[in-house]
Amino acid sequence: MKLRKILILLFFLITASAVFAEGTEAPSLTEQMTTIVLQLAIVIFAVRAGGALARKINLPSVIGELLSGVIIGPYALGAIPLPGFPGGLFQASEGFAVSPVLYAFATVASIILLFSSGLETDIDMFLHYSVAGGIVGLGGVAASYTFGAGIGALLTHQSFFAPGSMFLGIMSTATSVGITARILSDKKKMDSPEGVTILAAAVFDDVIGIVLLAIVMGIVAVLTGHKSGGLSAWGITSIALKAFGIWLGFTALGLIFGKKIAELLKKMGGEAMYPVLALGLALLLAGFFEMQGLAMIIGAYIVGISLSKTDIAYLIQDKIKPLYDFFVPIFFAAMGMLVDVRQMLNPAVLAFGAIYTLMAVLAKVLGCGIPALFLGFNIRGAVRIGTGMVPRGEVALIIAGIGLSAGILEPSIFGVAILMTMVTSIIAPPLLSMVLTAGGPGTIKPVKGSETETINVEFPTRELAELVSSTFLRELEREGFFVQLMSIRDDISHIRKGDISISLITGKNFITIETAPEDAPFVRATLHETLVKLDANFDKLKDSFDPEKLRSELHVDSGRKDTTFRKILDPACVTTNLKGATKNEVIEELVNMLDKAGKVASREQLLKDILEREARMSTGMEHGIALPHARTTGIKSQTLAVGIHKNGVDFQTIDGTMCHIIALIATPADDEAPHMQVLASLGAILGDDAARMALKNAQSAEEVYAILKKA
Repeated sequence: MKLRKILILLFFLITASAVFAEGTEAPSLTEQMTTIVLQLAIVIFAVRAGGALARKINLPSVIGELLSGVIIGPYALGAIPLPGFPGGLFQASEGFAVSPVLYAFATVASIILLFSSGLETDIDMFLHYSVAGGIVGLGGVAASYTFGAGIGALLTHQSFFAPGSMFLGIMSTATSVGITARILSDKKKMDSPEGVTILAAAVFDDVIGIVLLAIVMGIVAVLTGHKSGGLSAWGITSIALKAFGIWLGFTALGLIFGKKIAELLKKMGGEAMYPVLALGLALLLAGFFEMQGLAMIIGAYIVGISLSKTDIAYLIQDKIKPLYDFFVPIFFAAMGMLVDVRQMLNPAVLAFGAIYTLMAVLAKVLGCGIPALFLGFNIRGAVRIGTGMVPRGEVALIIAGIGLSAGILEPSIFGVAILMTMVTSIIAPPLLSMVLTAGGPGTIKPVKGSETETINVEFPTRELAELVSSTFLRELEREGFFVQLMSIRDDISHIRKGDISISLITGKNFITIETAPEDAPFVRATLHETLVKLDANFDKLKDSFDPEKLRSELHVDSGRKDTTFRKILDPACVTTNLKGATKNEVIEELVNMLDKAGKVASREQLLKDILEREARMSTGMEHGIALPHARTTGIKSQTLAVGIHKNGVDFQTIDGTMCHIIALIATPADDEAPHMQVLASLGAILGDDAARMALKNAQSAEEVYAILKKA
């Protein structure tokens, strides 16, 4: 239903953009700004629809977002002439497929994406588990780069060190571990020897890939401006060492002074400000690295790593998530728009893409799998590790975009990179599921972690699940564990200390913890201690907090008066004939009215949740008004029932008056609808003397409805 609404809205946006653009005679700059605003509007809704559709058929959302960009791009629907846009809404710019302004948005998105990746990198885990993870990760990077650059040199008839070949090599190295983490979690293999090795290697993969990108960018920057057409082996080595030195120097400085940088950011602004300042620092270093002939994303990644172990890292991740959710899908759409569909359908390009993709898959399977054979894994375990490292993702697309915009990659080669990214992301989940399902241990000798114990804990609300999860993670960090959030889009945390490995999945109203059976007692004890501590804090809150005193200070008539509640007001859910002798009977009457109007998914659940909320503290306000409410799974969408009780009913109001006006508000438990805002706005209207008197004297439901609509 939501997907259908998005598609309908997208259609109207396209239509409206064409209508409003027709006949416009704005100045050039204004015209460009109008175009980019309309383009962004279409992109935002297109990628949301594409991502939702991909998830519906169990594909990664990035696939849908990429394809959305291809479909609305300048080589497909975006080139269709429209009124006001004779070349199409997404007409290709001269020499490039998308406008410079839209590409600038994509560039900012890539900086935000790598800044977030740096924040998520656990540098302590990187250093602590440097043996197995380093060997597997380095093997995968080396094989991927060699295979990628070799295939590029062979099929494009260039040298192995030609800029195009090197970019094809570096594009093949980056692994998207978020996809793998989800499959490992679903198969209860996060804490298996293979799962732990994959996750540790993925950290190395990211860091080594960024270092390699810095080196390649340094070499390419000199090669593209080298008049003699080539460099000696020593020249290439010296440039590589310089690029590596710049990366290492800034990374070391960032890690050494990370906490001081965090303190400085905190002094410059409050909680709402220093996450923005941190992102500004990432943009600053990104620009500096670009000026040095390196990639912007390297600077952004370094800032992220530098702040990853500070006390503000989690807050920065939380605060920039809205920016991430806005910008990053635009990046994927822009990458899709750069794909020339006509060239992609060329048999030669398809053959190139098929060979390059096959080599990319084999490079990870062999490059990561073969070293695993020397680390205690059998062939089954090695194949699992290699397959888990197959999916490529965001970094590969960013590198491809850099190569295309710099003129290093031809549009057809860029399409090959997109094809490789999409195919590896699509085939990796079923392949990994298949090899994980194939019975038998993956290690030569039985080791800790071959068996996994799962601890499931359900909570009454999502808020409690999130509170327990965050407190549990803090307790483990105090115990000396390393905590790594697998992805800013994900809800999976990986926790390590020594040979103890734990995974934590936070759901809507539950947490799932997976660990080895011998570590389960420790995990249960820590979880128990977490709950005891929270319970003690709740008791202290009860002792120091007087809810009745706070309720007595609620003056609904002084609140902001707006019409938010009108959106959910239905004449079928209004009555002037409430008969209940108690407040529970009155609430049941209103619930029955909602049920009769078809608003209810479960009458019993709705009634139970409303009565439970009422039992905790009365919702009787002043002036004979009551506002019973709850977030509940018992309704289909946010709804409102209004009733008038002529005789009045005891609702334990603040001022002790009998209650004559009762408005019941219910919101779906998982809905983001403004529950308390509706409550406050309706209370302010009912607190008005004239409106309240008119409602008490109303003789029909229609009259009540009309009064509230005009109030």
